Amino acid sequence: MWIPILQTTGSVTLISVVLAIVISFAEKLLNNYGTCKIDINDGEKVLEVEGGSSLLSTLAAQKIFIPSACGGKATCGLCKVQVKIGAGPLLPTEEPYLSAKERTDQFRLACQIKVKNDMTILIPPELFSIKEYIGLVEKITDLTHDIKRVSMKLQDNETISFKAGQFVQFYTKPYGKISETVFRAYSVASPPADNTHVDLIIRKVPDGIATGYAHTALKEGDEVRLSGPYGDFYRRGGEGVNTLVMIAGGSGMAPMYSLIYDIIGKGLDYQMYYFFGAVTTRDIFYLDEFRALEKEHPNFHFIPALSGSTEGDGWTGEKGTVVDVMLRHIPNADGKEAYLCGGPGMLNASTNALRTIGFTDETIFFDKF
Repeated sequence: MWIPILQTTGSVTLISVVLAIVISFAEKLLNNYGTCKIDINDGEKVLEVEGGSSLLSTLAAQKIFIPSACGGKATCGLCKVQVKIGAGPLLPTEEPYLSAKERTDQFRLACQIKVKNDMTILIPPELFSIKEYIGLVEKITDLTHDIKRVSMKLQDNETISFKAGQFVQFYTKPYGKISETVFRAYSVASPPADNTHVDLIIRKVPDGIATGYAHTALKEGDEVRLSGPYGDFYRRGGEGVNTLVMIAGGSGMAPMYSLIYDIIGKGLDYQMYYFFGAVTTRDIFYLDEFRALEKEHPNFHFIPALSGSTEGDGWTGEKGTVVDVMLRHIPNADGKEAYLCGGPGMLNASTNALRTIGFTDETIFFDKF
C-alpha cells in the first residue's frame, strides 16, 4: 500500500524539481536582454548597462540616484522620469501616479519599468549631484515608545549640502529573518549648518523592514549607507511672507526640527507657529526643548495638541485635532506660508482647513510619508 504512495510522492517531487529547473533556465533565457544603452539628457551621459533590472535600480548602480520614498514599491510616485524611447506600454501600477499631462509628456515611474533595450531618458540635472555616503551611528535616542532619533557622522571627511526640509535615502542591511536590503526615505532632522552629520527621526511601522531594522538591529557604532539630498520641501519665503505656519505629527517632526533650527541659526526674521499633533502624552517629545526655545526666541511659538483622552495625565495644553487647534490660532493667510509633514489624512485635513482661511497651493508646502 505504501510503495505506490511513495512512488507517486517521489514522482511528484521529481517533476517539481525538473519544472523548477526548466522555469529558472527559461527565465534566464527570456530575461537576458544583454547590454543596453541609456542616453540621459540628450547625450549628457550615456550608460552601457546589463538589462533586466528596473530603471531605478539600474541608475542607482551607476551612482545616479532618483528620489524614491518607498524603495521601489510603487506606493510613493516620486521616481518619475521622462522616457522618450524604450519604456514600453504604461503599466497599471504607474497609472495612479501620473497625470494626463505627465503621460502625454512621457513621464514614467523608474521603479516600475525594466531596462530591456536601449532607452532615452530625461532627468533633472541636479540629480547628478546626489551622492552616496557612509554614516557612522554615534547615538540612538529613544524619543517615544515607538520613535527613535538616529545620529550619524559622515565618514571619509565627507560633508553634505542640503536645504532644511529635504530627505535622504537610508539603506538597510539583512537582519534577523530579513535577507534583503531595502531603502526608504527619511527627512533630515539635523540643521544644514552641521554638514558632517545626518540625524533621522524614525517611527516604527508594524512589519516595516526599514523601521524594523532601525529599531531592532541597528546599533551605535554601526555603519549605514545613505544617499541624497532629495526633495523640494524647503523654506520658500515668498515676497511679503513674515510668518511660517508649521503642522506635523509623529516622525513628521524631523523636517520641522531642521527648518526651525536653520531659521533661528541664520537669524531670519520670521514668526514661526509650530503645531504638533499627538494622541496622548506618551506621543509628545521635545516638549521641554521647544518650551526653552520659545523663551530664548520670542518669534518661535510651539503649540502641541493632544487628540486623545488626557484625563489624569496632567496635560494642560491644547486639546483636539492639530488642525482644529491651528484654526484657533491662525485666523487668516495674510503674509503667511504653511509647511506640513504627516500622513495623507493629516495632510488632506490641514490643506482643506488652510484653504478656508485663504491659503493657496502657492503658499502650502508639504512632505508626505
